[in-house]
Amino acid sequence: MRPRASALLFDLDGTLIDSIELIVRSYEHAVAAHGLPSPGREVWLRGLGTPLKHQFAALLPDEPGREARIEELIRTYRAWNQAHHDELVRPYAGVLETLRELARQGRPMGVVTSKMRASARRGLAHVGLDEGWFACLVALEDTERHKPHPEPVLRALARLGCAASEAVYIGDSPHDAASALSAGARAAPVRWGPFAEEHFAHLGASNLEWLDEPARILSL
Repeated sequence: MRPRASALLFDLDGTLIDSIELIVRSYEHAVAAHGLPSPGREVWLRGLGTPLKHQFAALLPDEPGREARIEELIRTYRAWNQAHHDELVRPYAGVLETLRELARQGRPMGVVTSKMRASARRGLAHVGLDEGWFACLVALEDTERHKPHPEPVLRALARLGCAASEAVYIGDSPHDAASALSAGARAAPVRWGPFAEEHFAHLGASNLEWLDEPARILSL
């Protein structure tokens, strides 16, 4: 049995909040508004956990004006996302109760997300997750490199004053797990997110601690 984690880090989308439909529909709206073909739901989902810029960059040729077009797509995405946020975002069953218990126990917790800070805070508040439960929130603007790079996880651990080997990062995507493992932390993928186990095969089954339900987090 692994020792109890000294700190628990959480991804946001697909882990603490069910925002998957909002994200996919925001992508679809953005490309349609700019006259681009959609690569399809599977491609959008594959990039969950990575910055918007990476997703949109893959759709455009490397030519003059590319960066400006990417920024326009991001602005369109965010405008639609913010307008439809509250109607499409909901909590995962059992997450609120589990996080409340972890907070009651005094377990050090943090959020590591590829979202902008303001959007992350809105999502947490909308589903009733108290930001005060988390000792840190590492968002897109806090690091130069993003998941699957280890920098976001390492930044959170530095703020918590916790060694990587004593922490676990709980997330829905292989990008979350890769970021955790490359930082030297434990990786605990959740089965209630949009990714199937096959998407994690390259990371090695023995390196992952799968979670079937939120209550299982209490034993990490």
